[in-house]
Amino acid sequence: MVAWNVRTGASLRKQYKGVQKEKKSRYKCDVCGTEAVRRVSAGIWHCKHCGATFAGGAYTPHTEAGNSIDRLINQIKVTK
Repeated sequence: MVAWNVRTGASLRKQYKGVQKEKKSRYKCDVCGTEAVRRVSAGIWHCKHCGATFAGGAYTPHTEAGNSIDRLINQIKVTK
């Protein structure tokens, strides 16, 4: 399958393929624990099992920045 919206060049096609793979795959739900979270639109994620809808990253439900903030919040909770 040729990605028509990607310019010529092997590195761009590889990056595009990686982003599409992340976007289309299923992820684990934080609420019910099943692997049924799919992308609805940019930043909107929905679990088909329990019906939970939440905001996340554009291509993955949890971004690196969000994960670091979660760790920081948990660390502050533990120290109090």
